[in-house]
Parts: sequence; C-alpha cells; structure tokens
Amino acid sequence: MTVTAWLRPALLASARSSRMERVVTKVPVTRALVDRFVAGETEAEAMAATDRILGSGRYITIDHLGEDATDATRADTTVSHYLDLLAQLDSRVDRSAAAGRPREIEVSLKLSALGQFLPHDGDRIALENAQRICSAAEAAGVWVTVDAEDHTTTDSTLSIVRELHEDFPSLGTVLQAYLRRTEGDCRDLAGPGSRIRLCKGAYDEPESVAYRDKAQVDESYLRCLRILMSGKGYPMVASHDPAMVSAARRIAVENGRTSGDYEMQMLYGIRDAEQVRLTDEAVHLRVYLPYGQEWYGYFMRRLAERPANVGFFLRSLTSKK
Repeated sequence: MTVTAWLRPALLASARSSRMERVVTKVPVTRALVDRFVAGETEAEAMAATDRILGSGRYITIDHLGEDATDATRADTTVSHYLDLLAQLDSRVDRSAAAGRPREIEVSLKLSALGQFLPHDGDRIALENAQRICSAAEAAGVWVTVDAEDHTTTDSTLSIVRELHEDFPSLGTVLQAYLRRTEGDCRDLAGPGSRIRLCKGAYDEPESVAYRDKAQVDESYLRCLRILMSGKGYPMVASHDPAMVSAARRIAVENGRTSGDYEMQMLYGIRDAEQVRLTDEAVHLRVYLPYGQEWYGYFMRRLAERPANVGFFLRSLTSKK
C-alpha cells in the first residue's frame, strides 16, 4: 500500500476528530497553509478576496465554513453570517447583466450547518433557514447552491433541495461522482432549469455506497458529465484534474453547448494560474471561496486531496517554534 493510499483515509477520519482539531488549531505555523485554502475568518476578509477574484474576470461562490450544527442557536448564527455576507455582496452584483446569463456571484450552503441534524425537526429547521438565505440572495441577485456532504445526508438534502426549488428555481445543488447512486441522480436532476455542480467527492465513504478506486471514480465522473451535458440544465464542472477539464470542454462542444451554457469550478488557492488561463480563453470559471472560523474540517479534506502539502503540515505539528 502506498503512503497516499493510507494517508488519505487517515486525514479524512481526522477531519471529524475533535481531539485532532484541538491539536491542529493550536499550531500557529500551520496558518500559512490554512490561508492558502481559506480566505480569512470574517466577512470583510471574504469580501477582499471576492473583489480580487471578480476583478480577474472569474466568477465566485462563497461558503461560510461550518457543518453539523449541534443546536438551533449555532444554526441561527450561520444564517446571520450569510445574511451579513449577502448584504455586502448586494453592491457588487452587476444588475445590468442580460437576463438568463450566469450570475457572477453565488453562495454555497451546507444544510448540516443550518440544523439538518438537530434531533427534533432538523429537516424543517434546515429548510426554513435555507429559505431565509435564498430569499435574501434572490433580492441581492445572487445564486445559491446547496453543497453535498457525506452519503448519509444525500436523501435528506435532495428532498430539501426539491422543496426549495419550487420557490427558488435558480437553486443549484451538488452531486458527488464517487457515489454509486449519482449517475441515476444526474438523470433525475438534469432537466430544464437545473444547476448541478458535479464533483468527485471529498468524504471517506464505504465501498458499499462509493467507488474507492481512482479509475472507477474518473469513469463515473465522465458518465455523469455526459448525462448533464446532454441534459437541459446548466452543468457546473468542479474539478482540478486536467483530464476532466479537457473532457468537459470536449463533451460540451459535442452537445452544442457554448461557453455560456456551462461553467468550470475550482477551489480557492488551487491551480490559480490555470483558473486565470481558462478565464482568458473565455471559459466561465467559478472559484469556490471558503471563509470562517470553523476551517478545520475543510482544511483536512483539502490536505487529503493534495498529499504534497502533508509534509509541510506534519513539520508544523512537530515544530518547536
């Protein structure tokens, strides 16, 4: 077994470990690496990064970090952060943009951060909190996409998304290609007006529900991508893999799509030069920009995806400085 083969599951397990979180968040030297992936802890810092990205011609989706809210107060706090964020984004929206064109600004939501797992009426609480955010986003001219989490949330999340979509038809959602069910979900959700962000997946899932071999995940991603590109919705191709980026552009052309009929998405701090290059080639490129104090779980999942950063991370844990 290669180092990467055992290290990735270990890092993903650590992402849910409160003990590891206490260790990692107390190591100041890791901040330089965290800052590569996370655009600060406050709305002001997120706005500064947003302005830089929009100024480069790229689109943006902003995620206030946090998941698995354990009480209603914490979920309400997350809603307040999004409402503050949207109030600041309102002035940055280009209201002269032609109707029907992609919106440059979007926010991404995790339903577990909005109360999905609360013991009493979690789904209802998450739905109501999402409705508040979607209403404010619509007033500001900002898109909303609901993020995917681990496979145990998928049915609940898609049920809430379908209900939200009745009042907010521009709402997007995320599907993860490593889940065995996703090909079917793509077929169900690729209809007119849909916006689907297709990613490979970032959680440690059992083989019974997910492909674990990279080649199988890639094959599933391409099958799902073909379904979305041949459908009637707006595919959002979330990948840093050059092979997937090239395939997406090729499959889009095969299905008669122009650059305005789909978009590429990449994470903040990853392949920045490639993001700019694609934008210069008139590809719509959206940057997923996370911010907030609860950066630990997100940070660990990014480490799991990029083993080259692990050496720096481990050295920081053992540093005496």
